[in-house]
Amino acid sequence: MQTISFVIIALALIPAAILMVMMLIRDKEEPEPMTWLLKGLYYGVVSAFASMLISVPLIASGLVPPNFSNLFEAILHSFGAAAIPEETAKLYFLWLLLRKNPYFDEHLDGIVYAACIGLGFAAIENVEYLFSAGDSWLETGLVRGLLAVPAHFFFAVLMGYYYSLVHFGHNVRRNRLLVWAAPVLAHGIYDAIAMTQSVSEGLEAFFGIALLLFCNELRKLGQRHIRELSDADHGVYNKNPNA
Repeated sequence: MQTISFVIIALALIPAAILMVMMLIRDKEEPEPMTWLLKGLYYGVVSAFASMLISVPLIASGLVPPNFSNLFEAILHSFGAAAIPEETAKLYFLWLLLRKNPYFDEHLDGIVYAACIGLGFAAIENVEYLFSAGDSWLETGLVRGLLAVPAHFFFAVLMGYYYSLVHFGHNVRRNRLLVWAAPVLAHGIYDAIAMTQSVSEGLEAFFGIALLLFCNELRKLGQRHIRELSDADHGVYNKNPNA
C-alpha cells in the first residue's frame, strides 16, 4: 500500500515538476532565487485551500450548483466553483509574493512566479484527484498530466503576462483587468468543455476533440506570451506602453 501511495504521489507531481523545470530553463540567464521560487510553490499549495473560502460559500448560498446535469449547470459550476475562486486565490497570492519582491526586475519574472503558484496549485490538486480516483488513479493521472496540469500552467502564464505588463507600465488600465479576467476566462472555458463532455450523452467525442483543440490554442498563446516577454527583456518589446 505504501508503494502504491508513493507511485500515486509521484505520478501526480511529475507533470508539474517537468513544467517547472522547463520554465526555469527558459529563465536561465538571470534565474530567480530558489527561496522565492519555493515560496511561490508553497503559496500555490495554500491558494488551493484558500480558493474554497470563495467556492464553498457560493455553493452553500445556492448561487452555484454543487453538481451539474446539463450544459447551463456545467458552465455555472465551471466558473463559480472553479475558475473564479481558484484564479482569484492565485492572483491574491501572486500579489503577496511580488509586492515586495526585489528580484521582480524583468518582464519574464512575472510569468516565472505566476507559474510557481499555478503549478503549486496544480500539484496539490492533482494529488487529491488521484487519491480520490480509486482504481482509476493511473488513467486519471495520465489524462490530468497531459491536460489539466499543463492547462493550469498556461492559466498562470496568462496571469503572469498581464501582471508583468502592469508592473512595467504597459497599457496599465486595460491590463490590470486582464490580470484576473484572462486566466478566469481560459480556466472557465476549459472546465466548461470538460464538464459538458461528462453530461453530453452521445457527444463525448465532439467535446473531447474540442477540449484538445482548446488546449492546443492555449498552449500556443502561452508560448507566444513567454516569447514576447523574453524579447522585452532583451530590448525588443514593440508594443506601445501608452496605447
